Amino acid sequence: MSKAVPKVDLNGLYIEDVIQDDSFTGVVPIYAQPEPEEAPALPEDEEIKDEPDVSEEPEQPREIIGYLIGIPLPAGLYHPRFDLVTWDAYQDAVLEAQSDYADELHDWREQWAEGEKQGPEPVYAPPAQPDNLWVEGLTAEEIVELTKPGELSEIEMLKKENMLLKAQNNAITERADFIEDIIAEMAMQIYQ
Repeated sequence: MSKAVPKVDLNGLYIEDVIQDDSFTGVVPIYAQPEPEEAPALPEDEEIKDEPDVSEEPEQPREIIGYLIGIPLPAGLYHPRFDLVTWDAYQDAVLEAQSDYADELHDWREQWAEGEKQGPEPVYAPPAQPDNLWVEGLTAEEIVELTKPGELSEIEMLKKENMLLKAQNNAITERADFIEDIIAEMAMQIYQ
């Protein structure tokens, strides 16, 4: 099975959804594709040697261009932004909790090996994941500007004008019918 996963830029701003496996979780960096290097052209009379190139340069670190976020995007945000700083702080807290647990477990096992009195075996308790990882990426002023009623589109203006013209046409038709009825009544009174 698969699911839609939010893709964000380096600032955490939502770009689009990407299809990933259902088991996808966490935050994973997206790397830029390295530019292919062109091989130098050899003169026609030179033979290609199968000797390995000893002077190979170490691989350059790849550039991060965004992230895939395995945490569901909540509804109601105009321009969602994933808080990468809060996520990094959470990851640091998870690593610290794991380290503390490993130290406690090591001490507990040493007490057991030395025959000392020991308490219950330590239990790993991960820190709670923050609830506020997805936040609004727009300021309050930008949201007000975005949500205020703006000018009508050309199609909406034409629809409105069409409705007005139809109403005016109906009013003119009703008035013409009324005038015809009056003329007919006057004619009947004159010719009686």
